[in-house]
Amino acid sequence: MSTAAPAKRASTSAMIASIADADQRTQTAPFGTALAALAETDQRVVGLTADLGKYTDMHIFAKQHPERFFQMGMSEQLLFGASAGMAETGLVPFASTYSVFAARRAYDFICLDIAEPNLNVNVVGGLPGLTTGYGPSHQATEDMAIFRGMPNLTIVDPCDALDIEQSVPQLAAHEGPTYLRLLRGKVPLVLDEYDYSFELGKAKVLRGGADVVLISSGLMTMRALQAAEALAAHKVDVAVVHSPTIKPFDSETVLRELDTPRLAVTLENHTVVGGLFSAVAEAAARKGVAKRIVPIGLPDEFLDAGALPTLHERYGISKDRIVQTVLAELG
Repeated sequence: MSTAAPAKRASTSAMIASIADADQRTQTAPFGTALAALAETDQRVVGLTADLGKYTDMHIFAKQHPERFFQMGMSEQLLFGASAGMAETGLVPFASTYSVFAARRAYDFICLDIAEPNLNVNVVGGLPGLTTGYGPSHQATEDMAIFRGMPNLTIVDPCDALDIEQSVPQLAAHEGPTYLRLLRGKVPLVLDEYDYSFELGKAKVLRGGADVVLISSGLMTMRALQAAEALAAHKVDVAVVHSPTIKPFDSETVLRELDTPRLAVTLENHTVVGGLFSAVAEAAARKGVAKRIVPIGLPDEFLDAGALPTLHERYGISKDRIVQTVLAELG
């Protein structure tokens, strides 16, 4: 009879798995920390959630400003309806839930209560794209496609802790509604090494390159930068353009980088239907830029459940798969 100790099970669930590499610099809860700091100087800021404060980092705001925090329970429609009412009185609400619940379950309330009257309500969506292993019920792989068609709504897909931290006050200052694809918990810190600052509505060239241009948003900008370093070992010179604002889209900056002889690739943590790739292709078509664009993103299908590293590899958004795709395109 064996006396060996049972194998230790992983303590991190697929729901809250981190996207950070083991040796990567991170900041804990940049959204909650930035929102709490903003509330110190802006008395209009309030925070709401639909029973997901801990899992959207709203609990940090709730602890520091309990009198301005509202727990709405498991009712996303109520969450956004109440946020609209608060905005009508001059408050600046940040309302958090999972992206799937905001985009799928509460769309009509966000559209007619918030976007149509152009109210300053900031929708904060956790678990965007493939940032959870819990399968289609929680993987918001089509949230940007759903929201891009909504008039007045600004959409932000941040790369890292710096992006999130700097975006919060700008979202609050923006007159109309916004949707933030939230990275929560221990969030990688990447962009501080690239002389970068977040500007709402602006794309930024993070590095130049003569052979390939990678146009990315969200956590895929982190992967794009990693892939660019790896491709250098193959004598491939790669530029990276980060587009954290999906709507309104900075077509001027992106098309300037796109309209060159280089291989052009988009990278997004979202289905290739209706997100960044679509925004880039639409902008190119409007301006008459005849250019083939290779999309790297999630497939137009419901995804599997499982461990995030396995799923990112399976669906082609890991660093190694990005490198393979670029090298194959270069022939």
